[in-house]
Amino acid sequence: MLGGAASNLGCGREEYALFIVIPCCVAAASNTALADAAMSRPQHRYDKIAFLAGPSPEAQAACERLTARYGNVTPDTADVIIPLGGDGFMLQTLHRLMTSGKPIYGMHRGTIGFLMNEYAEDGLRERLAAAETTMIHPLLMQAWDIQGTRYEARAINEVSVFRQAYQTARLRILVDGTQRLAELVADGILVSTPAGSTAYNLSVQGPIIPIHAALLALTPISPFRPRRWRGALLPNTARVTIEILEPDKRPAAAVADRDEVRSVRRVEVSMDNSTTMHMLFDPGHSLDERIVREQFGY
Repeated sequence: MLGGAASNLGCGREEYALFIVIPCCVAAASNTALADAAMSRPQHRYDKIAFLAGPSPEAQAACERLTARYGNVTPDTADVIIPLGGDGFMLQTLHRLMTSGKPIYGMHRGTIGFLMNEYAEDGLRERLAAAETTMIHPLLMQAWDIQGTRYEARAINEVSVFRQAYQTARLRILVDGTQRLAELVADGILVSTPAGSTAYNLSVQGPIIPIHAALLALTPISPFRPRRWRGALLPNTARVTIEILEPDKRPAAAVADRDEVRSVRRVEVSMDNSTTMHMLFDPGHSLDERIVREQFGY
């Protein structure tokens, strides 16, 4: 089961185990820009807000102040969800509420804030009314272990296959049933969404993908053979199959964001277009804009 139940709702401490490495933080739009943006698009009413706080003292304190000012309801009755924390907590919230259909507007009260809006207590309802929506879809991972047991999990950032021991993994790569690499000798390989392309994918020299591009990144992790293969960009309709050669001698694990399956024999990855998450961002600071800006950073 993905996400699992948190220990508490609202301003209580939300307990999860997840990490993400994505750089950068952004500034909020001015009140004038927010008002203009709100007038230029259909209005959404976000009367009932669910604040969810990460474990940091800053997030907990912010949740208490915002609750006193705007009220707080449970996620299942809310019009909008507002996680307070960093990118890790945002990813946890997205996993937990993946199938809820609720719009999610994060505010930065954590370490990394690439997926978050700037924190401000004033004019929150106006900011929500002016916010721009980015829709993202998760990856579906199906994995079979060496005993033949099938596992299923979803990933917002990436699905990775790693060597599980001291020896490199030997992998066979197929795309839509056609063999593309008879053998990849490497620490592993990953399939990344556009939303996840600035995370682990970028750290292993994978390409940054604009959020609305209908693409997936297939990126090797420390490849040994073939030395010059640096991965591929695939249509997001592709089904990627990763077969582990010599799974008993060279075991490998498959990981969908935070859900891990050990000693896998075969992994299939595809985009799950039946599941849609709605993320809200201040005007001028959409996820697409942040990903574009990331390509000009250093």
